[in-house]
Amino acid sequence: MKLHSTVLRISLILCFLLSFAAVTQAQTSSIRGFVTDVSDGQPMPGVNVILTNAEGELYGAAADTDGFYVISRVPGGSYQLKASFIGFKDFEQAVVMVAGEIQSLNIELVVDDTTLGELVVEGARETAGVANITAGLQTIRPADISLVPSPDISADLVNYLTALPGVVSQGDRGGQLFIRGGEPTQNMVLLDGMQIFQPFHIVGFFSAFPSDIINTADVYAGGYGSKFGGRLSSVIDITARTGNKRRFVGAATLAPFVSTLRLEGPLIPGKVSFMASIRESVIEQGAAKLIDEELPFAFGDVFAKIHANLGKSAQLSISGIRTDDQGQLGLDPLLATGDDYIADEVQWESYAIGSRLLFLPSSLPVFAEVLVNYSDLKNQFGPPLDPTQTTNATYFSFASNVTHSIGTTNFNWGLFLSSSKLDSNLGGLFQNVDLKIEYITEVGAYIEPEFNPTEGLSIQPGLRLQTFPSKSETFFEPRFRLVWNTGIHRFSTAAGIYHQEITGLNDRRNAGDIFTAWTAAPSTVIPEAKHLIAGYRIAPTDWLTFSAEGFYKDLDNLVVPEWTAYPRFTTNIQPADGSAKGFDLRLELGSSDNFQATVSWGRSEVIYESTARALQLLTGDDVVEYNPPHDRKDQLNVMTSMKVKGFNFNVRWQMGTGLPFNESLGFDRWIMLDSLVNVAEVPGEERVLYGRPYTGRLPTYHRLDVSLDREFRVGPTTFLTFQTGVINAYDRRNLFYLDLFTLRRVDQLPLIPTFGLKLEFK
Repeated sequence: MKLHSTVLRISLILCFLLSFAAVTQAQTSSIRGFVTDVSDGQPMPGVNVILTNAEGELYGAAADTDGFYVISRVPGGSYQLKASFIGFKDFEQAVVMVAGEIQSLNIELVVDDTTLGELVVEGARETAGVANITAGLQTIRPADISLVPSPDISADLVNYLTALPGVVSQGDRGGQLFIRGGEPTQNMVLLDGMQIFQPFHIVGFFSAFPSDIINTADVYAGGYGSKFGGRLSSVIDITARTGNKRRFVGAATLAPFVSTLRLEGPLIPGKVSFMASIRESVIEQGAAKLIDEELPFAFGDVFAKIHANLGKSAQLSISGIRTDDQGQLGLDPLLATGDDYIADEVQWESYAIGSRLLFLPSSLPVFAEVLVNYSDLKNQFGPPLDPTQTTNATYFSFASNVTHSIGTTNFNWGLFLSSSKLDSNLGGLFQNVDLKIEYITEVGAYIEPEFNPTEGLSIQPGLRLQTFPSKSETFFEPRFRLVWNTGIHRFSTAAGIYHQEITGLNDRRNAGDIFTAWTAAPSTVIPEAKHLIAGYRIAPTDWLTFSAEGFYKDLDNLVVPEWTAYPRFTTNIQPADGSAKGFDLRLELGSSDNFQATVSWGRSEVIYESTARALQLLTGDDVVEYNPPHDRKDQLNVMTSMKVKGFNFNVRWQMGTGLPFNESLGFDRWIMLDSLVNVAEVPGEERVLYGRPYTGRLPTYHRLDVSLDREFRVGPTTFLTFQTGVINAYDRRNLFYLDLFTLRRVDQLPLIPTFGLKLEFK
């Protein structure tokens, strides 16, 4: 009854909003549409659209990520409409606004060759840059990603993510990202609305998102709004480009790590376009031979998208992606006995397909979005021919998101439904987990108005109703975001409560084991997080930006492996609570695309606490606190990008203090008592004994990467780019994993020279 009454209340509120919008619309008028680049049909976010009447009254709006704009509550009369963006010619047209009517006007902007160059770059950087963070939200564009040195001539999103403070990775292998204290399984990664499981490749330089396919990526390190839910830590929301609607373009690349091919163009000129991208690793044939060292990794990804304009007021896109990874990461501390030891292999394959419909109802000033998506993941770990652990996860989701624009206020609301099937075989790894085929459903609604009471002030209170029928639980998750821009200053804050029923089980006792089993929270209590973020940004000049941001996450009802004083083939899971807190400082310099430099420093601490019986017996304490293996205290990133006589020179130096690891107290011998044994005659097998969890620290991690590239025109629309560079320029021996039983170490990648070729027709 409680759920029914809540749904009824939300329905009444939504009906009121619809009625209020209709009444308001009858008294005033609105104009809306999409803004695109005439040269390729791509949407143009950030374009300013303004209405001016004879009395000088102004009504305006800015285009969003889809290029959509809406100006509502405009009194009837004659107006001059003007759309402007730096580097493009102004679009102007006379319009007559009639009370009670909604006009649709799509706008195409033409590049202004007389101002092309530095101004276009500055306009693109208006909503990008390392220091441009707002209450945990970082917007990333392909131009930002290209500033980071990479072993591939085509840049990759993950290289930029790992350059942000608060994002911890295991290094150049593993495919695991920890964002402001959260686990990788607590990150929600979306591509055109599709949820992607394990999107980061086994080699840490690559993800499923090359910059060539990206329009924008919004990274919420916490404090995200009511539209998102089901994850405790962060959201990475990526929008792919729509493909060129005017002409065929493409590119092919070759580098020591990966080869790529991309093609896009019109299916129906001006209306329907496609884009396809494929990448396949060539590590064994390339990078491994350059350093004369075995690199047992392979990965690949395929992405395709079709986008169609369905008249003036609707757009439809269909996207699909497939990724695959396999490799050997480390040594098993129980099984490694000699040089002939073969490491276990991890493999995963994921794919997703989805549709996204945008439409503008003719009778209301409403922007509506409907998403239907399906995702699948297969993961295994163990001997390649006989894996000991497997998992299979399928995920179906439906969501509708609606925005009512009433003057300067936007009322955002939506409905969502998802269903998952989870099937795992852990080979007895977690003894107290009863794994079976599980069917999980999540359903709910959200509402999030955005008020703009004065110029520069945005207030977004929100509420998300999240229901988990399998646990018979319903949660009300309040959210709040505030941004205040005043002159050169920006103040921002965000807060929220989040829950996650679908969780990932990992055995963090072994750094070489990145296998993840997706399952329902194995207790009657659902994991919960509370976020609080506060930030400040100042831009005193167009070449200097500084930002500072602090955060706190309170984590409850987590599921972690049980800690014991000795390694075991199997373990139990135990409950834990925790917290993550810290701050970021970011400085960005540069007045043009000829020179840019950024310095960012992050300090944080992640603490778990548990009352598990095994820990109490080991330590003698009722409550045991420890730092989990992803607790990196300090991170420092320095990046510079220079353009000299047509050459692009990029440098990145990164440093991170050591991650926690398990220190050993000594060794003893043990005997498997599966039958009567004469202990006086059987010597037993040697084993290592551990102390308190994660009291040791690995050495500090630091690395210098450098790249140099130059583009040459070889035809009217054909370009050839050469790249050279070096990864780990001073050959730092960064430790990835240390086997305390055999004292064998696995290092990160050594110094690797890189080069690449890119042939592109535009």
